[in-house]
Amino acid sequence: MAWPIMAKTTETTLKGAESLALIDGFGRKIDYLRLSITDKCNLKCLYCMPPFSGRPHLAQTEILNYEELYRLAEAAVTTGVSKIRVTGGEPLVRKGVIGFCEMLGKLRGLTDLSLTTNGIHLAAMAAPLRKAGVNRINISLDTLRPDTFADIAGRSRFDAVWTGIRQAEAVGFSPIKINVVVMRGVNDQEIDKMAAMTYAHPWHVRFIELMPFKTSTHDAYRQLYLPVGAIMKKIPHIEAAQLVPADATNGPARLCTLPGAKGKIGFIAPLSWHFCSTCNRLRVTADGNIRPCLFSEKEIDVKDPLRSGATRAELAALIQQASKTKPQGHFQEPYQARAHPWRTMRAIGG
Repeated sequence: MAWPIMAKTTETTLKGAESLALIDGFGRKIDYLRLSITDKCNLKCLYCMPPFSGRPHLAQTEILNYEELYRLAEAAVTTGVSKIRVTGGEPLVRKGVIGFCEMLGKLRGLTDLSLTTNGIHLAAMAAPLRKAGVNRINISLDTLRPDTFADIAGRSRFDAVWTGIRQAEAVGFSPIKINVVVMRGVNDQEIDKMAAMTYAHPWHVRFIELMPFKTSTHDAYRQLYLPVGAIMKKIPHIEAAQLVPADATNGPARLCTLPGAKGKIGFIAPLSWHFCSTCNRLRVTADGNIRPCLFSEKEIDVKDPLRSGATRAELAALIQQASKTKPQGHFQEPYQARAHPWRTMRAIGG
């Protein structure tokens, strides 16, 4: 797919644009935008696209094209957004993603451009992504066992992901963040081995509590969910490591370092440890809706305004409106999912 902006623009200056602080209704500074560029993925992970996930993939006409995504990102930067993460689905399956990242990387006022991937295409794309201006990479890896990988992801691609991680390290991405969604009876017996990777590598291995959605059944979720306290008990010597509060890391993870380790351990626990008070992000779904909270049903449509010729100032006003609708917090109990019935993680953008 040709990307129309590439032929028109080589550098973005945003002349005359003032960078303003984007403050939500509860005094939180919003400076981080997660931008989903596709709902398609080359894996079918249990927690992201379960067999009962409802609606199939979006039609191509429903997804924002790169020019629309860029215009939205450009407007977001004028409101005070300084960090953008490109997500999916799996962003590396969309043609033209390298060129899109290169254009984002030239946005004046953007200080951090990152990307989340399952790693399957990363071996071939790590170097081009780095050259395009991507600063940081998050890679999903829920197991070190190829057979368990196939059970979780629906495909036997462990070797490709591992090769992608090593290549990302070789081209200079640091720190590489490994995201591990923990599921009881599926991969929880590997928690100690996953944590031990930080002794040999300067990676951040982050254990994530399984999050509920309406696409998962109550019984299935209760069976798989493992709270962060139980996760921590499976890591040897964790008692000797001091957790850094999430607000000190400017993200949802609480980090610590095991004695003698090169890397760090992280814990993301949206159920056990609410980090809503420090949440600094908005999400844009691939079909053009700003989602102020991962678990809120509220969305602000930006696709229609984009396709009706909205100006940068009008798009910025919609972004500001979305920040004001951001709730104070998400659900208080496990399994109080509030996502749209068909909005799986691949559809929301993580």
